[in-house]
Parts: sequence; structure tokens; C-alpha cells
Amino acid sequence: MHACIRAVRFAFLPVLLFSVTALSAQQPGQLPTPKEGDYVSHDFHFKSGETLPELRMHYATFGRGQLLDVTRYYVILADNIGHGKSSKPSDGMHAHFPQYDYDDMVRSQHELLEKGLGVNHLRLILGTSMGCMHSWVWGETYPNFMDALMPLACQPVQIAGRNRVWRKMVIDGVRDDSDWKNGEYTAQPRAALSIAAAMFYVAGSAPLQIQKSLPTRDAADAASEDYVKRFVASHDANDLLYAVNASRNYDPSPQLEKISVPVMFVNSADDFINPPELGIAEREIQRVNKGRLVLIPISEQTHGHGTHTWAAVWQQYLKELLEASQH
Repeated sequence: MHACIRAVRFAFLPVLLFSVTALSAQQPGQLPTPKEGDYVSHDFHFKSGETLPELRMHYATFGRGQLLDVTRYYVILADNIGHGKSSKPSDGMHAHFPQYDYDDMVRSQHELLEKGLGVNHLRLILGTSMGCMHSWVWGETYPNFMDALMPLACQPVQIAGRNRVWRKMVIDGVRDDSDWKNGEYTAQPRAALSIAAAMFYVAGSAPLQIQKSLPTRDAADAASEDYVKRFVASHDANDLLYAVNASRNYDPSPQLEKISVPVMFVNSADDFINPPELGIAEREIQRVNKGRLVLIPISEQTHGHGTHTWAAVWQQYLKELLEASQH
């Protein structure tokens, strides 16, 4: 039996470039050097029925396990399956890599914690975007593993409507590109990645901020061209396809009542991906016993879906959650 080490875990969607500096009041230059490592899960079984002889989970940790400031908490940041330095299609299996989903990703995170790091309880799970959705899965699958949950920028329901439409456009853009070659390309399929870049750029933007920063047609054209160029240069089509497709069967809504710990659910009003006018968050949070929803109004400080990376906007709610859930 592992000792009960209190830790904090954060889940990210690396393609949206979420930064660890958003999780602490400290400035980037003050952050200590993280300790990085790899945990290998042997004979990992995916929900699809596929297996991998060895699934590598890469992680970085801050702190030494004593007492979201890294001098007080042991902060764990895991590269999810398909992302970063963890096992992913571009490692060599290409489109033969197992079709992982969010349940597989959370289960691999849980194994990393218990078997790889010897952590059997978390002080907090804070997740943004994809990590936000993982937070709901964590709360239902392992309801006693944490003291609190803080999901930011998502919905606790099946991905449908416009959210599914733009994701399917990205998926189809890869699969329909003749240069994809069923995943066995020797050069990245540029058209597919360009389509994906355009969709991510729009989905992640905030009208107020982008209008202010790109006030002319020429500025907007130059910015979009630059974004596409950088996106294409830094992404692998198979990895991207798998990452977007991993949300295909996500739907925590049937089991929200299983979540027993305090939940601070935070969305922003200018989020293209999770628009507040749908009323979904307000409806579903009522089914969470200790749940609270915060909708951050549009302001000069919000940045659309990316508002979750600006700690100044939501850190007061994190403080309230930690105080409310302390023992």
C-alpha cells in the first residue's frame, strides 16, 4: 500500500500550447527546474480491445511531495497518450497505433500515479480544455482519489453540435487528403494540417482580443498565414488525427451524480468551443452534489477558449476551492 502523498495533477491539450506558468502566481523565471521521467505500462489494454506491449507515459514534477505554488505542493504534469513525449502514432506505428479515447488516457494517468510515482491520493485535479474533460472522467471513475476538481473550459456532456462539427472537419480533412496515404505518408500532408490550423485558430480565438490585435485586413491576413505556417511545421497529421478523434465517445453526463468531491467549474463567456448560450453547464452542474459553476464575463482580460491559461482571471476561485476542500 502506497503512502498517501498529497499531490496536484494538471491535464493539458499540448496542441493549444497551455503553459505551466498559468498555474502559479510565480513568474516563469522563478519556477524550479522540473524533474522529468517516463513510466512504462506493460501490456496496456485499450477500450477498443487493442493492446500495446509497452505504453510510455512521460511526466514532469515540481516539488518534493510534502506539503498551486510549487513550494507547497507536489505538482505533476503528465503528457497524455498521443502527446508530448508519451507514446503516440508518430513514434512509428502511424495509423496502426491503438485508437485511444479519454477513458484510456485517464486510466493511464491513474496507473502512472499509483504505480509509477507512488501517489494514491491527489489534493486537486485541475484540467483545462481536454484536461477539463479528463477532470470529469476522473471524478466519476476514481471518485475517492482526489479532494477537489477544477475543470476549466469544457462541457460535461457528449461533444455534439458545432463542437463536434469543427472537430469532424479536422478529422475528415486529414483522412480525405490524398497525401495522408492511410497514415503512411513520408511528408506531412500540408492541406490537412492547413485545414486543422484554420479551425483551431478560429475555435481558440476571442472576438474582442483578435479585433484589437488585428484591426486591419492586412494584419489579419498576415497573422493567419503565420499561424498556419507555424502549426503545419510543428504538428504530425497522425498524432493530430488521433488526438482530435479521442473525444469521439466522451460523455460524462450519465454519471455526474457519482462525483462526491467539491467541484469548481469555470468557463468564459467568449469561448467559441463552449458557448454559454447553450445553457449546458448551468443545467449539468446542478447534478453535481458539491458543484459550483463560474462563468467569467467577457472583458479585456478574457481570451476566449484560452482564458483558462490566464490565472489572474480565475485564481480567486482556485483559492476558494482549496479552502473549501481542505481537511
